Amino acid sequence: MDNPRVVDLRSDTLTKPTSEMRQAMRDAEVGDDVFKEDPTVNELERVVAELLGKEAALFVPTGTMGNLAAVMAHCDQRGQEILVGDASHIFLNEQGGVAQVAAVQSWAVPTQKDGRLLMEDLEFRMRPRDFHCPKTALLCLENTHNVCGGTVLPVDYVEQAGRFAKTHKIPLHMDGARIMNAATYLGLPVKDLLRECDTVMMCISKGLACPIGSLVAGPKDFIYKVSRVRKCLGGGMRQAGIVAAAGLVSLKTIVPRLHEDHENTQRLARGVCLKGNPFVSMDLETVQTNMAVYDFHDIRRLSPVTFCERLLKVTEREYEDLQQAVTVKMIPISQSKARAVLHNDVNADDVDAAVVKIRYVIEELCRSAGA
Repeated sequence: MDNPRVVDLRSDTLTKPTSEMRQAMRDAEVGDDVFKEDPTVNELERVVAELLGKEAALFVPTGTMGNLAAVMAHCDQRGQEILVGDASHIFLNEQGGVAQVAAVQSWAVPTQKDGRLLMEDLEFRMRPRDFHCPKTALLCLENTHNVCGGTVLPVDYVEQAGRFAKTHKIPLHMDGARIMNAATYLGLPVKDLLRECDTVMMCISKGLACPIGSLVAGPKDFIYKVSRVRKCLGGGMRQAGIVAAAGLVSLKTIVPRLHEDHENTQRLARGVCLKGNPFVSMDLETVQTNMAVYDFHDIRRLSPVTFCERLLKVTEREYEDLQQAVTVKMIPISQSKARAVLHNDVNADDVDAAVVKIRYVIEELCRSAGA
């Protein structure tokens, strides 16, 4: 069908800057940020540091660079190792940068379905004082957890992890790409989620709808180290206030509406009944923020790739049955999972249209698979 309605649920990185952001970007007062002379960047860093409860913050181009720079600032000696979840973004989706660039080894810890790393698993992986071994130098957590479907770490768990890190005299870094979604879900100031974290990385280019950028926050001396690493990695931006201005707008206008994305995610997840379906299911307990993950149980008969490809098509029979032409964009995130992400550019009407489409496609594919 020509010109179908497109509901794009691939990622919250797809958002376009709002009109208010674009105006702020046009009017931004700028300077050379490498010389710390961009007033808009300086203000964004000040506001974010205060928001996250840290002494200082640094604006970086991407979350991947932010995490890598943080690891490099923490692990500044040869022969060091970090503890990180085996389903974490740092371990799976940042090209192994901590090894490739930073020469830091990772020991992957089993990730629970809610994103936690069990204390006993961490304890088992703490290296002894033995010159045959690398030195355990850093613990990394992720909140919300991407692969687990946007799950939120409980505050008491993060506090427990912080006590573990302090006992073993290692810092705790939080990959908080979507930490504002976590704070929204818990109904708490974001700094309360990070009290026991030494450092944190937060993205403004995901659920916060900015076109570019992330921030790393922590103690002032640590942020100075991160600024040196940022330069080494090619992340020193000059008149970056043009994009930082969007971040200041986002904190005032997008953060207060994140609950709408969470509500739309619930609307999507609960709109298609998968109870008893032999091929596809969804764990509704993990649908907490702006992500919903479809689990496929027999990928030889029905795979996430087949599912996502079919969602992109509108057949004549489908149009006759539904009287709507809708395509839904999702991505497979593993051999057995597909993910939908809600964001500022998808409203409740889009979700309702997507629900009708997804329900129809699942019924069709399950019939073909022999259900």
